[in-house]
Parts: sequence; C-alpha cells; structure tokens
Amino acid sequence: MIYWTAGVVAYMIAVFHRQSLGVTGIDASARFGVGATGLSILAMVQLLVYAAMQIPVGILVDRLGSKRMLLAGASVMALGQLVFALAANLPAAAAGRILIGCGDAMTFISVIRIITVWFPPRRNPVIVQLTGLLGQLGAVASAVPLITSLHANGWTPTFLGAAALGAVSLVVVGVALRDRRPETETAAPAMRAAWAEPGTRLGMWTHAATQSSAAAFTILWGYPFLVQGQGLTPRTAGLLLTTITVLSMICGPLFGFLAGRFPLRRSWMVLTIISGTAGAWTLVLLWPAPVPLWLLVLLVVTLATNGPGSMIGFDYARTFNPAERIGVATGIVNGGGFVASMSVIAAIGVSMDVQGDYRWAFAVQYPVWILGAVQVLRYRTRARRLPRLRPATSNA
Repeated sequence: MIYWTAGVVAYMIAVFHRQSLGVTGIDASARFGVGATGLSILAMVQLLVYAAMQIPVGILVDRLGSKRMLLAGASVMALGQLVFALAANLPAAAAGRILIGCGDAMTFISVIRIITVWFPPRRNPVIVQLTGLLGQLGAVASAVPLITSLHANGWTPTFLGAAALGAVSLVVVGVALRDRRPETETAAPAMRAAWAEPGTRLGMWTHAATQSSAAAFTILWGYPFLVQGQGLTPRTAGLLLTTITVLSMICGPLFGFLAGRFPLRRSWMVLTIISGTAGAWTLVLLWPAPVPLWLLVLLVVTLATNGPGSMIGFDYARTFNPAERIGVATGIVNGGGFVASMSVIAAIGVSMDVQGDYRWAFAVQYPVWILGAVQVLRYRTRARRLPRLRPATSNA
C-alpha cells in the first residue's frame, strides 16, 4: 500500500501541473499577447508531447520500472513550471508546457504499473479508480487556490511555487517507493502484440470518447467559456471547475466497483457516458444566452463522469493483456485519449478565432463522440469473439 501511496502523491502533483494552464488562460493571453489560437497552441503542444510519449514511456516503464520513470517525470515537470514562470513570450511558454507534457507522460503509466504489480487482479478496477480520484486533488489545487495566488502574488511567484512541488514528488518517490520489475518482451513484439489485441483498441476508443470533452473544458476552455461566454465571476467559474473534480472523486469508486462487478456491462457504461455528455452539451449550446446557472451545474455534473468513465479504458488494457506488456498497452489507451483531447482543444481554439462564438466552437466535439461510440461498438464485437486472457474478468 505504501508503494501505491507514493505513486498517487506523484500523480496528484502531475495533475496539478497538467491542469495549471486551464484556470490561467485569461492571464496567459494577456501576458503573452495571444488570442484563442495562441492559447490552444500552449495546451496543444503540452498534450501533443504527452500523447506522443505514451508508447515510448510504456515500453520504458515495462523495462525500467516505475520508480525511475516517476523520478524522471517529476524532475522534468518541475523544470517545465520553472520555464513557464519566467516565460515572457509564447515560444518560451510553449517550451515550458512541452516539458510539463513530457514529465506528465511518465507518471500515470508508472502508477498503473505499480497497481498491476502489487495488487491482485480482482482489486484492480477499484484501485485504478481510486488512483484517478485521489489524483484529482491536484486538479482541485489548480483551480481556486491557483487563481487566488495568481491574483494575489502575480504570475512568476505563483508558478515558481508550482515548480517547487516537484521536490515533494522526488522525496516521496525516492524514499517510499520500491520497484519490482518482471521480465518483459522486447519492445517491438510487445507493442505489436498490444496493438493487435482488440481489447487494447477498445480501451483506447473508450478513453478517447469519454475523456476529451471534460479534458478540453478543465485544461483550457472551461474557464474562459464560463467567465467570458457566460459572464460568471472568476470565483464562481473556479468553483464550477472544482465541482467537476469533486464529483469525479465520488463517481470513481462507484464506476470501479461496477466495472469489476459487471464486466459485461462496461461498454454500456461507456456508451451511456458518451450520450449523456453529448446531451448535456446540446442543451447548453441550444439554450439562448446567457445559459442559466442550473444548466451549467448540470453540465459540470455530467462532465464529472468523463474522467472516471475514461478509466474503464485502462481496465480493458489490463484484462486483455499479460502483465509484461501492461505498460505499452496502457500507453496506447492513454495516448488515444489525449490525442482526442488535443484535437478538440485545437479545434475549439481555431473555431473561436474564426467564428468568435463559443456555441460553434464547442460543437466540434460531436464528431469525436460519434466516432468514439462507433469504434467502441466495433471493437467490443471483435473482443468478444476471441478467447480471453483472464476469463473471469475480461468480458467487454
């Protein structure tokens, strides 16, 4: 348990670093003199690096173990926040976000490996959800507290403080985490085998279709949408973003229990989350401006299911792959989710610069939901036709 706790602390700090741009978007726009597309670039390069690193990091985690990768990730993210704190223009800020994306990519997969190695399979779904739940405490710290510090202390002191959190990860992981690295396949065969497994791709599309909307909202576009588009105060907008995190923490253990107890119903959980998210956004986008607060609350409640729902993708990776390639399979699943998130964030930014209308901008999410739902159904069918690695828990 202590090894998992050390990994969770590192993951919480990684989530804080990842989300720290979302609530500072308006201030970043003024500091760097950029518009919506410029802000999208900052978020997009972070997520692009994160997504591109998933498979290489998965291979390295399988070969080197979690401890080394967590230490490397914490160091790189701290350096990224330092660069971001001192940045005075868009290229320098982008360099900082690239480093944060790189270090962040090393973290979650490493924690998933800890869970796979140290916990029995029957407990994995709940432990993975608890990991996501506790990791969201980092998102809580990146909302109202970060906004308050930014307005009270200014840009550079706030992000220098964020960089200092890296030392906490280094100490906790360095002192408390012990590694156990199993024998593994060589990189290329492991990657080919993981990709060829329909369950891996089922997990990838699950992660992509369920994560992208909430990620785009919390990482970058939710705060400007609520403040500029809906006229809410910064504090109210921060509280709504925090509400997403808190409710996600409540949903996580429930989803983990249901996924473990009813493995044949996991895909139906995923499809329900996709349709519910699309339905809530449809109400918001069709409602005459300004959207009433109760409907915005309904939206954030729906978005709160996205993160826990996306974790089901990692349960597919676990139950359809042997332990020696969990890292690379998890990397494929995680990469798919963040490619989708990056695409949505970028498309919203471009639409905002072209149309200047949040309604049209957020409508770019519909193709992602439709494609994701179709692919979940497609790979669920393929996965069910094959004999499974873990018959007791691996049904789609």
